[in-house]
Amino acid sequence: MNEASRSHLVLIPSYNTGPQVYATVQAARAQWTPVWVVTDGSTDGTPAGLRAMAAADPGLRLIELPANAGKGAAVLHGLQAARAAGFTHALTMDSDGQHPAALIPEFMQTSLRHPETMVLGRPVFDASAPLLRVRGRRISNGWTNLETLGAGIDDSLYGFRVYPIADLIAVMQRQPWMRRFDFDTEAVVRLAWRGVKPLNLAAPVKYLTAEEGGVSHFQYGRDNVLLTWMHTRLMLEFALRLPLLLWRRLTGRPPFQRL
Repeated sequence: MNEASRSHLVLIPSYNTGPQVYATVQAARAQWTPVWVVTDGSTDGTPAGLRAMAAADPGLRLIELPANAGKGAAVLHGLQAARAAGFTHALTMDSDGQHPAALIPEFMQTSLRHPETMVLGRPVFDASAPLLRVRGRRISNGWTNLETLGAGIDDSLYGFRVYPIADLIAVMQRQPWMRRFDFDTEAVVRLAWRGVKPLNLAAPVKYLTAEEGGVSHFQYGRDNVLLTWMHTRLMLEFALRLPLLLWRRLTGRPPFQRL
């Protein structure tokens, strides 16, 4: 059993991913202590199974939300509880088996060496990746690169990351967005505006088939409309921030923590 960290935890938001969540949690627990799971109003019976797992494992904590509020909302709830417990950083990973639990120690150690940064996964796709989604994320990444003046974010959508908790809570509490599928992208843009530098590490992505237990709640039309609205908002705000962002870039001044 790995020794419990007092500063870094794994945070797994989950919504109706079925039995796959158990395998994800077990894989994460094999790599890190503690692991926290936030069930976002799940109705598939998995909260009861996770409750039993947590009762038998002091390194696992379950937070159950009564109704579905979205990935970002679930993450924020977990972050606030983690901060109250004294943690400073959280590695987020999806519960559907796409993210590589084996890389948790590498990401955590990088964060421990560079606690002022956000450690971001750079996805490495295999043949299981839907081509439409791989091509579509290039558009979102292009907008993110523009919105952050090339801050160095290799991928804006991949949710396998280590965040500084206080900074992420601060940017989320200042506006009502980032509560659903828009969370991952908007989080890195706003953290970059705040002055949190990204460090990128390669990480494989695995898209499980239905036969393998894979579950996806991604809806191409709905979620791309949400991303379009998000980037529209961010570009409008970017235009207002541009003079200060340029001044920082040209002068090399230290980042303003409340930009």
